[in-house]
Amino acid sequence: MQDAFDYRAAFDRNIGWVTAAEQEVLRSKRVAIAGLGGVGGSHLVTLARLGIGNFNLADLDRFELANFNRQAGAMVSTLNRPKADVIAGLGRDINPTLDIRLFTDGVDADNVDQFLDGVDVYVDGLDFFAIAARRAVFLACEQRGIPAVTAAPLGMGTALLNFVPGRMTFEEYFRLEGVSEDEQLVRFLLGLSPAMLQRRYLVEPSAVNLMEHRGPSTAMACELCAGVAATQVLKLLLNRGKVLAAPWGLQFDAYRNRLVRTWRPGGNRHPVQRFGLAIARRQLKAMALRPESEPPAARTTVEQILEAARWAPSGDNAQPWRFEIKGEDAFVVHGRDTRDHCVYDLQGHASQLALGALLETARIAATTHGLAMSVERRTDTGQERPTFDVRLIPDSGVKPDPLVPYIPVRTVQRRAMGLRRLTTRERTALEAALGSGYEIRWMEGFGQRMAVTRLIFRNAGLRLTLPEAYPVHRDIIEWGVRFSEDRMPAAAIGLDPMTLKLTRWAMARRERINFLNRYLGGTLLPRLQLELVPGLACAAHFLLLGPKRPAGVDDFIVAGRAMQRFWLTAAKLGLQLQPEMTPLIFDEYVRDGVRFSADPSMIDRGREVAGQLRRLVGDGNAERAVFMGRIGAGPAPKARSVRLPLRDLLIRPDKDQ
Repeated sequence: MQDAFDYRAAFDRNIGWVTAAEQEVLRSKRVAIAGLGGVGGSHLVTLARLGIGNFNLADLDRFELANFNRQAGAMVSTLNRPKADVIAGLGRDINPTLDIRLFTDGVDADNVDQFLDGVDVYVDGLDFFAIAARRAVFLACEQRGIPAVTAAPLGMGTALLNFVPGRMTFEEYFRLEGVSEDEQLVRFLLGLSPAMLQRRYLVEPSAVNLMEHRGPSTAMACELCAGVAATQVLKLLLNRGKVLAAPWGLQFDAYRNRLVRTWRPGGNRHPVQRFGLAIARRQLKAMALRPESEPPAARTTVEQILEAARWAPSGDNAQPWRFEIKGEDAFVVHGRDTRDHCVYDLQGHASQLALGALLETARIAATTHGLAMSVERRTDTGQERPTFDVRLIPDSGVKPDPLVPYIPVRTVQRRAMGLRRLTTRERTALEAALGSGYEIRWMEGFGQRMAVTRLIFRNAGLRLTLPEAYPVHRDIIEWGVRFSEDRMPAAAIGLDPMTLKLTRWAMARRERINFLNRYLGGTLLPRLQLELVPGLACAAHFLLLGPKRPAGVDDFIVAGRAMQRFWLTAAKLGLQLQPEMTPLIFDEYVRDGVRFSADPSMIDRGREVAGQLRRLVGDGNAERAVFMGRIGAGPAPKARSVRLPLRDLLIRPDKDQ
């Protein structure tokens, strides 16, 4: 094959950005790369395609499964093979004439002289945590006058620093001498990335633990590193273009759409950098102490199914269920409604919808194990405590449901959504998800959205002044958090910071709520932010209609299952959703003649809400309605309710229920 290879033909498409003469110069140069994992392998591939003709490569590791998400040489065919051999093979597959010197024991202070022999540029590909080896190589580069390039993969971007002869050195910039390893790692991280663009979208802080040498990574960042570093190598080797040298640097973040030129004269001695280091130390320590959000892997099939099922939605994150495992293929769902203390759980119907969603979620999760599911409701536990015996049945015809990945992703977006209309494909998928007997009434277009917004705006006036709702609202909010296991985090409510602070003050006492509502129009700001703006800023409002008016527990269980399929399908389509259930709840109170308040004026306002709903959707649709909400495209919320861990939802067979 080498006989068929022609260097000039292979790299002819570089000509234009480099001249033919410069391409020959690149062919003659030697580049050293230490570390051939995440960024190092991509560096070699990129530089080989640039036409660099000679390499010194160092790595002592072998490929493993944990490398697959980002490393150029990590494949099933290379598992447990030395990285140096694999990456050298990739390079020779691109250019069979490469002169490659391998250092399969890695690089350290003992062999760094041989590693840098004849090298024109050094490119850093060492693992982030390999501080001792990195310091040895950069010191040797400084002593030999070899320019050194480091491009760090951070989040979904890269941070670049160049250390060139006659300018600030690696040690002068990072100041690693005489401090502990933990402090070295903190200084190295912040020195690489003074702008820390990646910090804002770190969704699992527990994944970062410098003390345990653990951190997340992406292939996008590694590939960006390779492109940025190779460009610096080209400029250094051809003496072309401006090369930023430390203390100048660059950080580009593709996720944030940001490019920042950083400047830290004095490196980590700079006052801004010293302040940033103090903050970084505290934050990284807190991350190390934070427990991982994901529970340990469940040991049994039933536990895995229940682990998924617990993510089902419930009003106010009440989670009206507990689980009793009866064996390897059976469990019991012990339901309980909240009608005794929640004005929104009329006759337990909201809890019954949630239990239906739970059972449907369990069924969907069971498909990943090739299991069907049978459910039988016990008739001796009453409507307030519906109890279900569930059996898992092997079925070769059951295929994994495509909704499974979206079970923990599905959430509530209470803020404004995109105005883009739903596509035909989206509407068709959502309608098909409901199953037989159920249909959707869509309310789209500005006029229809405005009509629904008027309804929910009026409904919010009732909901926020209803005396019986005050303890519900007070108890369901968890303040000062982004995630709540058993309530709603305040950050997910949808209020701006000022209104949120005012709400927190007012919610502490009923008298404060009364004062605001009577003298300061206290419901106006929340209604504008929670109902008016989101009500108009969405693709559509919708009404899920059953085959008939639901008449009991079983009808609401079936409706909850349809609701969950609809909601999970929306998540699969990348759509956001916000329930708007209280108009239906107040309509049912009025329709059934149930007094939901001791205040007669509240009963009258409930009748007004019910009348407005019926004028909007029609009497027949109002009676058949099981779920109402708004839907639209847009980003997922940054704060959300999560769920109690499975261990807290399990009960012993002999425990009093």
